[in-house]
Amino acid sequence: MVTSDEEWTIERHLADAPPFAVDLYQQFIQMVESIGPFTYAVSKTTITLKGERRGFAGARPYRDGVRGYLDLQREVQDPRIVSVAPYTKRLYVHQFRVYSPTDLDQEFATWLREAYDVGGGAHLRG
Repeated sequence: MVTSDEEWTIERHLADAPPFAVDLYQQFIQMVESIGPFTYAVSKTTITLKGERRGFAGARPYRDGVRGYLDLQREVQDPRIVSVAPYTKRLYVHQFRVYSPTDLDQEFATWLREAYDVGGGAHLRG
C-alpha cells in the first residue's frame, strides 16, 4: 500500500495503470526522446517534461489512455485537445487525451516539437 507521504515517481504513476495505457505513455515518451533531451519533474498530478528553460509537456496514464498537457505558442483545435487556456501572453496550455497509438500521429508529433521548443525558450524570442 502506498502512503500519501511517499515520493511520487514515474514508476508509482505507472504501477496501477492498465498495461495498454502504460504502453501508450511509453510511446508518448519515445516521441519526445526522438526530439531531444529533457528531464522529468514528477508530482502527484502529472509527470512533467522539462527543457533547458522550462517545462513544456506533461502526461500520465489513466484507465482510458493517457492524459496530459502541451504548452504551445498558438491555439490548436483538435478532438484530442480537450481544453485550451492562455498561460501567458505568448503561451497556451493544451490539455490532451489520447486513447490509442493512432492518436500519436505525425500531427501530434508536430505539436510535441513545438512544445519542446517552448521548453528551450522559443516563446521568449521574438
